[in-house]
Amino acid sequence: MARLLDQYNTTIAPGLAQKFSLTNKMSIPKLEKIVINMGVGKATQDKALLESAVDSLSKISGQKPQVTKSKVSVSGFRLREGNEIGCKVTLRGRRMYEFLDRLVSVALPRIRDFRGLNPNSFDGHGNYSLGLAEQVVFPEIDADRLQHTQGMDITIVSTTDKDDQARELLKLFGLPFRQPGQQQQPGRAR
Repeated sequence: MARLLDQYNTTIAPGLAQKFSLTNKMSIPKLEKIVINMGVGKATQDKALLESAVDSLSKISGQKPQVTKSKVSVSGFRLREGNEIGCKVTLRGRRMYEFLDRLVSVALPRIRDFRGLNPNSFDGHGNYSLGLAEQVVFPEIDADRLQHTQGMDITIVSTTDKDDQARELLKLFGLPFRQPGQQQQPGRAR
């Protein structure tokens, strides 16, 4: 069993139920899925960039990514409908908890000048999004063999629709939110 899943079942879920006075076991907030997205805007000119992003994302997530295609044509970006422009992967279950564990304990501490995650990046429905500037912070990626660094967006979806419950859930999982009033360096983790 994944370490964070075991921790959720033994300590986090009972703590959340007590803090928010939840008597129904099904109303206790829990993680539903984690979506990792890599947008490769220059993939229309160079297919190798997209292949590199797919390879990196498969190493990070442990699962084969889905290649995303553009839905509309934009002449200013030389983009046609149906062009391959990125890749994404949706993690659920054991893989989701293992990825979150690696994100919190390994990847985020490796970000240079990291001062914490923005506590206001919730969407109003209990989902949290963060962006990483490079995929090199994950230990699965060999920085010496990498030709192009690629950023990614990570969305953590929870079962609750209240941001305060989702924030508390993620704090208990170990996400390092920065204190109010503390500023983040531009260009690092958003």
